[in-house]
Amino acid sequence: MLTAKPTQYNQTRRPKRRRAADRANHERWLVSYADFITLLFAFFTAMYAISTVDAKKLTAMVDSLQSAFDPGSASAESRLLVGTKPAPTLSKNAGPGGEVGLADLQKHLSKRLAGAIAEKRIDVEVNARGLVISIREAGSFPAGSSDLSDAAQRLLGELGSVMTTIDNRVCIEGHTDDVPIRTARFASNWELSTARATNVIAFLLQHSALRPAHFSAAGYAEYHPRVPNESDASRARNRRVDIVILAPGAAAADQPEAAPGVPAR
Repeated sequence: MLTAKPTQYNQTRRPKRRRAADRANHERWLVSYADFITLLFAFFTAMYAISTVDAKKLTAMVDSLQSAFDPGSASAESRLLVGTKPAPTLSKNAGPGGEVGLADLQKHLSKRLAGAIAEKRIDVEVNARGLVISIREAGSFPAGSSDLSDAAQRLLGELGSVMTTIDNRVCIEGHTDDVPIRTARFASNWELSTARATNVIAFLLQHSALRPAHFSAAGYAEYHPRVPNESDASRARNRRVDIVILAPGAAAADQPEAAPGVPAR
């Protein structure tokens, strides 16, 4: 009986195909690089968003968070956006809440305008009406003219930036000496003093964020001198424009009555 012998196969084994995971990946760094670029893009996007954030929306959000953690705390608006709330009205002395008074504002202006005061171009004082800033004619107006000099414009720019922080009423008053004037432009000292006052108020309102309804202008000619017109030096002191930041009581007496039904501004 014949027995079949198993067939012998001498086939060469094929090497197993390496799986994809077993192959070396030389581009794995691209994953980290892509992550880095994504984070960098997100960072600059956030920085841009912060730089262009709506201030009012940010304030509202901060106020909400602040009130949630500390209901008794002050509004964030008063800390972050100084000047967006109505400015305080200044009294002659600091009030019970610690607000700045006119006397303190006088000290501040005296330091800020020390150069002009030393040059005797302006005087700053507090009287019964309020804080009076006297701008002398010398260096501020050409003789017999209402045109503001460059130095006067720089000075008014400084004053305007300070006056944006208060809510008092302000009266701009022009004064001359007792020497009569009659030119093609000004028939008398009344016209000259009034023109100087209105030019000062126009410059302040044009170059500073001030409320026009809080301002008034007046010309007094030679009839309200600071000192008697007895010499050239005294006449020079009387030729001036006074910026009077009125105390609340003085402002009420100085303000014209509004027509019935017309709200105060």
